[in-house]
Amino acid sequence: MAQVAVVTGGGSGLGREMALALAAAGFEVIVTGRTESTLRETAALGGASVDSVVLDVADGSAVRAFFGGLERIDVLVNNAGTGAPASPVQDVSEEDWRRVVDTNLTGSFLCAQAAFALMLRQDPKGGRIINNGSISAHVPRPHGIAYTASKHAISGLTKGLELEGRGHGITACQIDIGNAATPMTERMGQGVLQPDGSVAVEPTFDPKVVADFVVRIAQLPTSVAVPTLTIMAAGMPYVGRG
Repeated sequence: MAQVAVVTGGGSGLGREMALALAAAGFEVIVTGRTESTLRETAALGGASVDSVVLDVADGSAVRAFFGGLERIDVLVNNAGTGAPASPVQDVSEEDWRRVVDTNLTGSFLCAQAAFALMLRQDPKGGRIINNGSISAHVPRPHGIAYTASKHAISGLTKGLELEGRGHGITACQIDIGNAATPMTERMGQGVLQPDGSVAVEPTFDPKVVADFVVRIAQLPTSVAVPTLTIMAAGMPYVGRG
């Protein structure tokens, strides 16, 4: 029987690449997101092994209903995320702050909580939760405080899940990704603001590399933990940022 993987934010970008790679590796994959048309595109690309469900991860009732309808989950990839317009701290709106935190942090928690509960009661129990962190989980970009704070919090979420999963066959991993070439990083080619006030073009890399790592981690036995993994474009300003 094929293992079941859920990929949130699976309608485009990294989520789509992860979902397609997992399906190619033999997983039964469910992609979720808020845009039905892009989810259907992912499902069509993945064939019979990929299904799609419209889901807002920030909606707790919807999340609990979705996971409550699953018979089993072996892998959850918490990939859904959003950013806010680049703004100095004093100009960040409360609405933008809450939207980013609700999706990136609360959404990841709600999905992890529901998946964790299912992993505890299924037979055999256990599973793996993979959280999409970011280089911003370690060092900020200028004018990105909401995104940075939400991704720093993912580090705590991942560690908490890993700790509470001990003894239950549940492991948690945080993948910190830097400049994978997706629509979200297209601006890197035009130049982005640096901490010293300059604007510089930054390198990117093929997101399929990230998807390959997700598959490898998903295929590991739950007796093996990968707490953190950093994948980034060589030469991007991470070491020494700031």
